[in-house]
Amino acid sequence: MKRISLLGFMLFPFTIEAQQIPDTAYHPKLLSTEYTFSQGPVILIDEGHHNFHTKDGRYQPFASLLTQDGYQVKSYTGSISSNKLALGKILVISNALHESNVGHWYLPTPSAFTAEEIEELRRWVLRGGRLFLIADHMPLAGAAKDLAQVFGFEMSNGFVFHDSTEGVGYFNTVDGSLKQNIITQGRNKNEEINHIVTFTGQGFKIPEDAQSILTFDSKYYNLMPDTAWAFHSSTPRASVSGWSQGAFKEYGKGKIVVFGEAAMFTAQLAGAELKKIGMNAESAGENYQLLLNIIHWLDPSRQ
Repeated sequence: MKRISLLGFMLFPFTIEAQQIPDTAYHPKLLSTEYTFSQGPVILIDEGHHNFHTKDGRYQPFASLLTQDGYQVKSYTGSISSNKLALGKILVISNALHESNVGHWYLPTPSAFTAEEIEELRRWVLRGGRLFLIADHMPLAGAAKDLAQVFGFEMSNGFVFHDSTEGVGYFNTVDGSLKQNIITQGRNKNEEINHIVTFTGQGFKIPEDAQSILTFDSKYYNLMPDTAWAFHSSTPRASVSGWSQGAFKEYGKGKIVVFGEAAMFTAQLAGAELKKIGMNAESAGENYQLLLNIIHWLDPSRQ
């Protein structure tokens, strides 16, 4: 491990978390939209579980892009219930947290969802619901671990780094780290994905009936600290070769997409220098199209 570089990096995220602001000027040009403005299905973004990313907060560019594509994006507040889930067609959960971890990013990391909520979500997807679950590095992975598990995804509650790029992950179709499938191929040639960038997250194991979108190779490793960003010589470390950072599957009559990194689907300005992190980063020019492709695959109106 590049100890000096990583020690410097471990101090930086706490600074940018306090200074991350959405890049409201980010509006990629869409060659075509899925729906006429505001005529598409309702997409709900969870805000009822101390979420680090919300519709009008750090996920404003996420919501803006989907609104641009014709969807109706609304906040989901409160606990998970069948009555509230019925108000939308797709539920997005990004970086939920248990109340005890708000401002306290260290172990233990209890589930952000009660057992009753998890069972409600499982049944909803089984009956035809569409879930987009995004859970970043520890403690956010730990907070979503129980929910992911009922669908067969095993989250690690760690931090995945690359030998040389450290927190940034580069995935492409040339080396096979970006898999070709129904989501990455899009609706036509213009929507094909060839290169994706992620910005520090977790890795997870996928069930046999799921397909990976982003797959780690042997150059990636997992660090599992007891406190977020606090790495030292005794921090458990293991390979994540073959693990995924993004995958999808059908579940009963429904569908679920799971990702282990959240910044890749928004556009942020971080730190005093307003560094672009996310879809607005120069190296991440295809990230926005991946987000659209995911939503199009989840969209029950397109089946």
